[in-house]
Amino acid sequence: MSNQPVQAEGGLGDKVKVACAVASILAGIFGFYFLAGHPSLARVGVLIAGIVVGAGFIWFSSSGRNFVAFARESVRETKKVVWPARNDAIRVTGIVFGFVLLMAIFLWGADKVLEFVLYNFLLGWKR
Repeated sequence: MSNQPVQAEGGLGDKVKVACAVASILAGIFGFYFLAGHPSLARVGVLIAGIVVGAGFIWFSSSGRNFVAFARESVRETKKVVWPARNDAIRVTGIVFGFVLLMAIFLWGADKVLEFVLYNFLLGWKR
């Protein structure tokens, strides 16, 4: 990631935009359920309209612009990752599954041995 300093931007206006965005999305959700007797197209239209209006409010806030910049930088950093070859990934995945199976058997066996020792020898209960 780049070493850009994080700036605390926005004041009351930015908070109002975020509050309006949340209110718009909640209004879309409320409208979707309020219009239960109406056609599905109208209900989905109200829901999508609320989400779009909310996204519009967020887009024009500094928080939204910071999020978009962060998402772009994340995508750019993800492109720099060197992924293993398919055969290497399959081999390592098989090793991990084998180790997990081995540990599961070991823990099951340890549990059974401790159960046997505890109930038969220490407590004297025969199960």
